[in-house]
Amino acid sequence: MKVLQINAIYGFSSTGKTALELNDALIEKGHESIVVTTKASSGVNNAYIMGNKIDWLFHGLFSRLFGLQGYFSFISTKKLINFIKKEKPDVIHLRNLHANYINVPVLLKYIAKNDIPTVVTLHDCWFFTGKCCHYTADNCFKWTEKCDNCPALKKYNKSWFFDFSRKMFNDKKKLFGNISNLTVVTVSDWLLGEVKKSPIFKNAEKKRIYNWIDTDKFVQTDSKQLKKNLGLENKKVLLCVAGGWTKEKGFETVVKLSQKLNEDERILLVGIVYDKSALNEKIINVPATESVDELIGYYSMADVFVQPSIQETFGKVVAESLSCGTPAVCFASTANPELVKDGCGASVPVGDIDSMLKEIRNILDNGKEKYSTNCRNFAVDNFNKEKNIQEYFDLYEKFIGE
Repeated sequence: MKVLQINAIYGFSSTGKTALELNDALIEKGHESIVVTTKASSGVNNAYIMGNKIDWLFHGLFSRLFGLQGYFSFISTKKLINFIKKEKPDVIHLRNLHANYINVPVLLKYIAKNDIPTVVTLHDCWFFTGKCCHYTADNCFKWTEKCDNCPALKKYNKSWFFDFSRKMFNDKKKLFGNISNLTVVTVSDWLLGEVKKSPIFKNAEKKRIYNWIDTDKFVQTDSKQLKKNLGLENKKVLLCVAGGWTKEKGFETVVKLSQKLNEDERILLVGIVYDKSALNEKIINVPATESVDELIGYYSMADVFVQPSIQETFGKVVAESLSCGTPAVCFASTANPELVKDGCGASVPVGDIDSMLKEIRNILDNGKEKYSTNCRNFAVDNFNKEKNIQEYFDLYEKFIGE
């Protein structure tokens, strides 16, 4: 079979690595695979690059001027359609389309007209809202009926002037409704429950396939030297990981938590910090990294992983931490508690930093070793790469069989 994936990035970051790993698994099994993207990591030779920097720049500008996301890049999308006609994929797999590079209506109309089997993986909530990637922090649930008067007009896919959230919502509802052979895949049970409320995907098949990690790589390693290099010897380490630390990712929670720590407790904060003035001596900040080995070292060194975000469709860093045997504490919001089951840590009420600290210290008092086996087993049972990729294969083959 031939599968064509479309994703904004390829080979790096979370969704880009997932696209690459699925591509490699397809090829290994003797199938054909193509990935349409804007940027691919070096060494990738089967990527179709959409548009160019000028096209992406103008798409982003027009999106902000006119308040429409995914309605430009007309010429490059027409070229993509011609490429699809030439390649004749058995299945088209859509991932992140909201990155100023593709004309979504043109693409979806072509898919519907030609009855191409289509898989949509939701890595965030953009596909079933008018414009938002997330809505939990804004406490907005208009998308369960229709979007309008968007409270997050200046967030995510920003609009400088106009609110066309209703138009985009209605267009998605019509465009996806016209695709007869459509399956929507969510990366958590929480997200599956949300999608079932969506008018946009009312008639689509729906299923959950967890994001995967390489549990053979993400294993606990000796991190004594790393801990020494970071000046964290004789310290209890609370680990937080994100690409960039914003209010939405829980940076304020990290700062407030640090102010309550004892002298022998430190937060290791991995990722870009945009407001360094908020850091203090209890927070050790290191840069974001794409190195698996570095991440494994941080996970292995930590006594407990802390997830301060309240809006996560999955939370891959939590899964990676568990696979390395490190328990986690999170807020009981969105998909967070789904990844922190009994024996793997704890979830606490949203915003309750005192409860979060209490659970962290409970783990520190008990010792990480008490949780490590449960964490590791849970990760292997639920996030194993080969098993979860096979679920996509089964889905593709079902399409072809039909």
